[in-house]
Amino acid sequence: MARHPELLIPASSLEVLKTAVIFGADAVYIGGESFGLRAKAKNFSMQDMREGIAFAHAHHVKVYVTVNIFAHNRDLEGVRMYLEELREIQPDGLIIADPGIFEIAGEICPEIERHISTQANNTNYAAYRFWYRQGAKRVVAARELSMEELKELRQNIPEDMEIEAFIHGSMCISYSGRCLLSNYFTGRDANQGSCTHPCRWKYAVVEETRPGEYMPVFENDRGTYIFNSKDLCMIGHIPELIDAGIDSLKVEGRMKTALYVAAVARTYRKALDDYLESPEKYQANMPWYLEQIASCTYRQFTTGFFFGKPDENTQIYNESTYVKEFTYLGIVEDEQEGLYRIEQRNKFMAGEWIEIMKPDGRNVKVKVGKILNEEGMEQESAPHAKQVLFVDLQGQAEKFDILRRAEV
Repeated sequence: MARHPELLIPASSLEVLKTAVIFGADAVYIGGESFGLRAKAKNFSMQDMREGIAFAHAHHVKVYVTVNIFAHNRDLEGVRMYLEELREIQPDGLIIADPGIFEIAGEICPEIERHISTQANNTNYAAYRFWYRQGAKRVVAARELSMEELKELRQNIPEDMEIEAFIHGSMCISYSGRCLLSNYFTGRDANQGSCTHPCRWKYAVVEETRPGEYMPVFENDRGTYIFNSKDLCMIGHIPELIDAGIDSLKVEGRMKTALYVAAVARTYRKALDDYLESPEKYQANMPWYLEQIASCTYRQFTTGFFFGKPDENTQIYNESTYVKEFTYLGIVEDEQEGLYRIEQRNKFMAGEWIEIMKPDGRNVKVKVGKILNEEGMEQESAPHAKQVLFVDLQGQAEKFDILRRAEV
């Protein structure tokens, strides 16, 4: 019998967590202000984490918290204190890479599931069995595994042990994300949560006896971004993912906006539900999935290692920028007397056409009516980031809808 996989979505803030929940996540993973591998993300204060977990649980959605740094001696006392705080707010799981932290978590909060992070390089079923014996409920597969390896892995581990696998988002140039470039160039350790993403930089070569003479690096005359990977996208391969026995389909992106999270969560939610209802329905709706997933900000797409070792087409050599088809304008927070309260994220104007993105899959085009500020004064445009506004959207919006503008 096929397993019914969980859709696991990232969240960088309380606002994005709520968006993920409303737009279709079965579970959300977040980081606190310490001991996670996304120190540059907004991350959650303990109070926000408490509120986010309560919101998710009210909607029958789980929350997992990352504690996945590779700890040094100096970190351990703080890790203990942090885990004691987490014990009080009861997330559904902890994502851990370091064996020491794993053991401490088992001591302090044994009632909370422990999941093994992809950072731990989990590439074989013997490693999964090891972690199972230590008390792990779930192991995140290394991104280097193929679909066939995942299927074999499932056949050789306990039935109640869960496999989580990345199925969408940014790819790391380094083995299972364990990169030293950031630490070497900037002193900011990727394995301590402070990666500066030097894999996206442009590089040149300097000959030893001619310092200061920078020669461009070419890869088949296409450019110089020699470490720059395309983004993973498996929206067209839901049947294979389910057949492989994966329990949790994980989207990368704890640095992403609410617009990105909404678009990805909504698309994969519909694709999963359609396939489980009818494989024919899933195939018939494939053009819609592809169109919607391409509305996110992305760096072209690849299937990564799932169908064998990536070839040269996995890399982007001529530029490092994202494709951006929509601009995020804000989230509808409330409705008052026909006007919708939002916190503005990018400029828009009265009279222009924008799109309302709804959790049920609809995208509703609407002409912006009047815009009022908090004092009730009308203004022609919304130029100030994070300004609270009340906007006439012709009665077309509801709480938690996303507002976006198509870029020509």
